[in-house]
Amino acid sequence: MHIQELLQAHRNEGGKSVPEWMLGAFERTNITFANGLSDRQTQVFWLQGRNLTIDLRLPIAIDLVKKPLSDCSQEELLALADYEGWCAQSSWDGQQLSWSGGTSFQLHNRWPEPGWLRRVGDCMIEFAPSGAYVEDWRIRSQASGPLLSLEIIDEHEQESGLLVSTGGALIIAGNWAAQVTGRKRAIEGPRSLLEHLQDSLLKQGDREANIRDTFDFETSVATGSVDAGYTVRYSTNYERLGDELVNLDGFEQGESSGELSQVLVKNGVAIKRRYKVDSLEKEFCFSRETPWTQAASNWYSQENSTLGRYLENQ
Repeated sequence: MHIQELLQAHRNEGGKSVPEWMLGAFERTNITFANGLSDRQTQVFWLQGRNLTIDLRLPIAIDLVKKPLSDCSQEELLALADYEGWCAQSSWDGQQLSWSGGTSFQLHNRWPEPGWLRRVGDCMIEFAPSGAYVEDWRIRSQASGPLLSLEIIDEHEQESGLLVSTGGALIIAGNWAAQVTGRKRAIEGPRSLLEHLQDSLLKQGDREANIRDTFDFETSVATGSVDAGYTVRYSTNYERLGDELVNLDGFEQGESSGELSQVLVKNGVAIKRRYKVDSLEKEFCFSRETPWTQAASNWYSQENSTLGRYLENQ
């Protein structure tokens, strides 16, 4: 079953944990810390489903390591191990968004605080409750389009049954999509010696095995459509850039209620992936606008000669 058939036949809006204005793909334009310093260059993307979040944070393009792992120096591998990508279940209490569960490229939680969120127009502002930082996010999903949010349970080789990966998520939000696939197994070693992901590259033992285990993870963000497919634009894995994010065909109802399965091909091997359904919506109206009062609209119209001088889309 193609994803279009799936969306047509199996509408499911999930538990609707987060408000409508929080759904979609967002790109961070700025983070300002309490010390007055700001970062406008790190590439950061947030895709939000009904109850799932995918987050990707990378250096600017010129600072990315652009070569296969086998060709990387130790310094380059340590830089790669500093990238960030994760997925988690999200919960909204009316003012604050918090995250739990899921899976992460990093071994420790770099962003432990929940977020106080409010959106005006295309701008969503996130405050850390501690006052440590504030982030400015801009919605990138355009107009109407599909909203699909699936939690990846695991992947196995179809013929042998061998485990390929465990945990992850797939979110499609109109013309944007993102995917997380977790490691086959947890990185082993004493917690005291593995506080950070980079430590896994430096531990004693088989260097090639350390590299394989460290980077057995992917978070990718893509653009496209359910008609033409989604092409990877940003990823923790440089070799994935320009690839198809995921085959949009081969979906089937799973063995349990609320589950789907899909057969994919990875490196020439047929893989069976299992999903837990969060939401399946053929069309959701993503918008750059948010409601305002009639008085505010009147004020904007009356003062537009000055307010509208230099307006532009971010």
